[in-house]
Amino acid sequence: MNIYSFTHQLGQWLQKHSDNYPVTSHKKAYQINKKCAIAKVQPPLMLALAIASFTGVLGNRFYNQPELAKGTIAPKTYLAPNYTTIVDTQETDKLRKQARNATIPILKKDTEITEQVINNIQNYLLEIEVFRKSVGTLPFLDNINKISLGSQIYLRHLSESEWENILEKVEQKGETIQIELDDLETKELNLPREQIIATLQYYKQKFKSSDYQELLNKIRVARQRYQSSWENYAQSQTLQLTDEEKRIILEQSEETWQKTEAIIRRTTRRILTQGIAQGIPDDLIQETINLHLNIGVEGSNQESSSEEIPETAKSVASSIIIKFIEPNLMIDEEQTAARAERAAEAIADQLVYVKQGEIIIKQDEEISHQQFLKLDEFGLSRRGINQQGIWKAGAIATLGVTILWISQKKARLPFRCRNQILLCLLSLSAPVLTIFSIPYTNLPAIGLLSSSFYGPTVALTQVGISAVLVIFADESVEGKDWEPLATGVVGGIIAALVAGRMRDRDKLAKLGLIIGLTQFSVYLIIRLISTASPTAILFTSVQQAIVHGLFAGLGWSVVALGISPYLERLFDLLTPSRLAELSNINQPLLKKLAEEAPGTWQHTLFVSSLAEGAGRQLNCNVELIRAGTLYHDIGKLHDPLGFIENQRGGPNKHEEINDPWKSVEIIKKHVSQGLVMARRHQLPRAICDFIPQHQGTMLIAYFYFQAKKQAEEKGDPEIAEPYFRYDGPIPQSREAGIMMLADSCEAALRCLENATKEQALVMIQKILKARWQDAQLLESGLKYEELPLIAQVFVDVWEQSKHRRIAYPKAALEVPLK
Repeated sequence: MNIYSFTHQLGQWLQKHSDNYPVTSHKKAYQINKKCAIAKVQPPLMLALAIASFTGVLGNRFYNQPELAKGTIAPKTYLAPNYTTIVDTQETDKLRKQARNATIPILKKDTEITEQVINNIQNYLLEIEVFRKSVGTLPFLDNINKISLGSQIYLRHLSESEWENILEKVEQKGETIQIELDDLETKELNLPREQIIATLQYYKQKFKSSDYQELLNKIRVARQRYQSSWENYAQSQTLQLTDEEKRIILEQSEETWQKTEAIIRRTTRRILTQGIAQGIPDDLIQETINLHLNIGVEGSNQESSSEEIPETAKSVASSIIIKFIEPNLMIDEEQTAARAERAAEAIADQLVYVKQGEIIIKQDEEISHQQFLKLDEFGLSRRGINQQGIWKAGAIATLGVTILWISQKKARLPFRCRNQILLCLLSLSAPVLTIFSIPYTNLPAIGLLSSSFYGPTVALTQVGISAVLVIFADESVEGKDWEPLATGVVGGIIAALVAGRMRDRDKLAKLGLIIGLTQFSVYLIIRLISTASPTAILFTSVQQAIVHGLFAGLGWSVVALGISPYLERLFDLLTPSRLAELSNINQPLLKKLAEEAPGTWQHTLFVSSLAEGAGRQLNCNVELIRAGTLYHDIGKLHDPLGFIENQRGGPNKHEEINDPWKSVEIIKKHVSQGLVMARRHQLPRAICDFIPQHQGTMLIAYFYFQAKKQAEEKGDPEIAEPYFRYDGPIPQSREAGIMMLADSCEAALRCLENATKEQALVMIQKILKARWQDAQLLESGLKYEELPLIAQVFVDVWEQSKHRRIAYPKAALEVPLK
């Protein structure tokens, strides 16, 4: 016997010994059988058992509780009877926890980031070198020309109009230059422009015209190259430098720039070797870069190094380094964890020493923690059953059960024995885990299961009650880590709000992942608020958040999804996921119906369309209507040809029989045989109920009047009408009532071929009114005012199924001959 068969049989036993009607959904439920006497006893009995169970679990901490506990008043003075040493486990655990949280993380270098930064700077320097070569390096005039480096820089920067103005000045006649060539370097001139004009005039007068023109050509080429390259790089913005930084780079001679590149590489390696941790402010990193740049060449002092490269080059070097430098130190989680454990292990057991005859506590003093330890060690704490605590547990249990019962009433959940058992088991599972010191609260599993079975209202209430029970059942309230419980409450609330709306298990699995991630975030936020050290947050708290948040939330969701199918069978529950599975047309029973009774299958599909449309309009459980409708006529498989929709134009079996009593037995048998088939295939009771309730106690009119006519012809007494009625019961839910009306109207709508919408509506309204007058809907919960709305939906669905199609032209149907 497999586990599914076992749980199904056990569920049937519970059903046999509890009540007649199982839950159909978290919103819609069947009424309890009022004729059953035990139903009158069940509610108070189940409430009493639930309160007793809750009290028993919550009162666990009070069965051996000290009367003289911490915070109570000592009735007399107590002396220590002998010498002893007591281990204060609570204080020891507290100090070890503090040691773990105060652990300074161990950092390690991330070689990948280090190499990446060095490579990025190297590639950037190569781009700058390409830029410098495209513009042209300095000096572009030989030293023999006696034009200083500053003047050459100035010449490249000049606009074309300024350059022409200088040439005009040089060409002016009547001026005689009284400057010797050797004096040009030492001559104090106000501007580079004056030096350039004086030098060019000197060359023009003292040298050959060809040498002078060659000098001007060199200057023109350098200027054109500079202006062209500058415009190209300004448009591409490859280097991402300011114009000032670009000018500084281009103004450096080849020798100076090579020194600058070497210092950039050296400075970067020094900083990365020292390491940069996460969280260091940018201004501190900038200060470090500037300090290393001032150190200059390795081994030189600051004063000599300041002459290595100009200050402007240092500024550009600093800008390049800060652009690419990144933190390359990361937390070594393994080593840090080991250090935290060593720090915790270094905390010795906190011992309390007691001398013989010493006063433990004086009369009328409040008992402290250490005093309680001494009293308890010597058996002076008066341990026993705390009746006051038991009464408190009973009061909390009564309040919790009452609130849970109210939430069931609000959610229109029937008071079924199996429902109460499952709700109690789910609610008690959380405090039981706490009693056994399991730190991972199962509130997400409670929320997910309860919401899937009974809906958000009951689930939210149950999560809240379970959280209160966990708090009450926990003895170690003081010094307790409440982060796992807080994250569990959040996960449970999310599961309770969302799970009931999910229609398949795949979405529930994704919800479990969302719950885990949410709990991880909540745990981390709580730790961030409650812990002062950010380093502990980045490491210790992340690890704890993964365990108590992500793994706990995801793990309990997996547990809930795993046990959900077994609970559904054991407690005969219908979730949207299970209804979707039952409605799959590949189910063996539905496949058999489609193959062996195709007419009944088509009838079933049309009835399903009608009933679903009406159920959706009346805000009923559409999934239940769909599943129940698909199985309502499976009993016709016992004799498919006994029903006209499967005869496909062949002889009518009932005409051959010509006996209305035998015919009516065949017709009624599709209900009884349907129930047998449903039980054989382990269908839920809620689905089984659709089989008899879709016919209710309706009269099988055709064969009744045929029998009545035959009896009149033979002169027999009048026949009994109940024999020609279905055995019932009449519909016990809105869903079953809608399905009955759809089944009654299906055949009538199929007979309408050329009828108008108004004619169809009149006929449907007559059928619905007849069912109402026949008292078939008396216990369904449907209102008379809703019948016109149902009729309108039926006609709309029928009209949609009769939509027009465009006829194909004859030419399109003819296949041309090749």
